Amino acid sequence: MIKMAILFLLFSAALSFAQIKTDDDGMIRINGRRTFIIGSYHLPKSDSPYAELAQAGFNLVRVGAARDAFDQAQKNGLKVWYSMGAVDLNNEAQSKKELAGKIEPFTSLPALLFRETVDEPAWTWKKAEARVLPEPIIQAYNLAKALDPNHLLYLNHAPVNLVSTLRQYNDGTDIVACDIYPVIPHGIQPMFALFPDGVQGDVLNSTISQVGVYTDKMRGVAGPDKPVFMVLQGFAWEMLRKEEERDSSMILYPTWRQCRFMAYNAIIHGANGILYWGMSHTPQPSEFWSDLKRVTAELSRMQPVLAAKREPLALEKIYHEMGHSVDAGVEILAKNVAREIYLLAANADKNPVKVTLSGLPSAAAVQVVDENREVKVQGDKFTDFFEPFSVHVYRLVR
Repeated sequence: MIKMAILFLLFSAALSFAQIKTDDDGMIRINGRRTFIIGSYHLPKSDSPYAELAQAGFNLVRVGAARDAFDQAQKNGLKVWYSMGAVDLNNEAQSKKELAGKIEPFTSLPALLFRETVDEPAWTWKKAEARVLPEPIIQAYNLAKALDPNHLLYLNHAPVNLVSTLRQYNDGTDIVACDIYPVIPHGIQPMFALFPDGVQGDVLNSTISQVGVYTDKMRGVAGPDKPVFMVLQGFAWEMLRKEEERDSSMILYPTWRQCRFMAYNAIIHGANGILYWGMSHTPQPSEFWSDLKRVTAELSRMQPVLAAKREPLALEKIYHEMGHSVDAGVEILAKNVAREIYLLAANADKNPVKVTLSGLPSAAAVQVVDENREVKVQGDKFTDFFEPFSVHVYRLVR
């Protein structure tokens, strides 16, 4: 009878947690359903923070390792992640015992999606040496997988460091992420994590379309199969300072248009999830917090499209003369949803563009989602206009 009871408890625990898998394009499956992740590093400053996140379209939140937080998230339809740390190689046995204590209590809880080891391990401010080497993280990964093979491990990188360096951490994670926060006022005073020229990133592209550049970089780190998440800006840089040290003229939040562009820029370049960091430094309520929730609500409405498989289309772009160069231009990702084609299109240039897209599948009409308009189809092509860093989502009506 005792053996039967133990087997029943084990079977019940196995059924309680979500079944988490990843597809060959990095999209996460939760209980068999492909799911685009929309997450927050912080709970909102409200009386009902979990409900507020869920209503804004988030499906994931980072919490402390506490049963009550998991239960609150679960009640509101949210998945969670939490940090567990890495192995201390100087005290390996004790460190692994402590890590096991952070892993085992949560293995069967249905809200759990993944665990995090160490944030930005390869990056040290103003130094080339890694803050945490790969081996302690890989050992923590192996321990977590031995104790709980049913959940994923997550590792976020800073935008800098070589691809070859970051790949050394791949055996310690299932999900590769990168944080990039490019909305920074010109003339901001030096601070932690900003280079002397006042930027966080280190690529030649200093505009907000560098989000796509870093998404490509992380896909190069992760390879084609691992999920890639991009951690985007949920704050103003100046708000990271102590209140008495802030320059009010330097408090600059991303606009709704910028938030929307950066999200779609990441998605078009292959992100399987978007997480937001920094809201604990952001006043709530505020215009920016409302703008950000407007973007996440849109992403949530677009969940079937964002989670769908990529549709390979050979589209040709012909730009119309507008008196300036076209650099990156309009970038497009096609998705197939129940045999309906959607085009996610974003202008990655700082200038407006007018473009004709040709090579489209047969369509009777092209609707522009959430814009209450259609564009005229002529054969296999249509023409449309894009403001700088703007997004149009097209639905091809057959």
